[in-house]
Amino acid sequence: MDIDYDELLKLDNQICFPLYAAARKITSKYTPLLKPLNLTYTQYIVMLVLWEEDDIPVGRLCERLYLDNGTISPLLKKMEKTGYIKRERSSEDERMVEISLTDEGKKLKERAKSVPLSMAGCVNMSPEHGKALYDLLYEVINS
Repeated sequence: MDIDYDELLKLDNQICFPLYAAARKITSKYTPLLKPLNLTYTQYIVMLVLWEEDDIPVGRLCERLYLDNGTISPLLKKMEKTGYIKRERSSEDERMVEISLTDEGKKLKERAKSVPLSMAGCVNMSPEHGKALYDLLYEVINS
């Protein structure tokens, strides 16, 4: 069996490219919705996690978002300056940093409630296809 390396190296034959392009296209749609909240997309997903489970170690946040500590630490420092979160060393283990919402961060949840519904209208896809795509993407993530 001969392998056609020229064919393998075509952009249209890369599964990574449509994933990358779709992710960029969708996250860019968040920008006008998040700008009034003073959040970037990555900061928004941090807030989503904290609105679900406040007062968590940085490591847990990294796990939930599939991000490493080197990526999340500068982001959290910026978010602390905006007044939405606070970072504190764990009283049980000084090596661990815990993240919690400030009162301002908790209030932001109310202002962000329209974001998911606004985004739902940005992708022209049936609910069934959306669910299938969601399931397939998590299959990729977990493989």
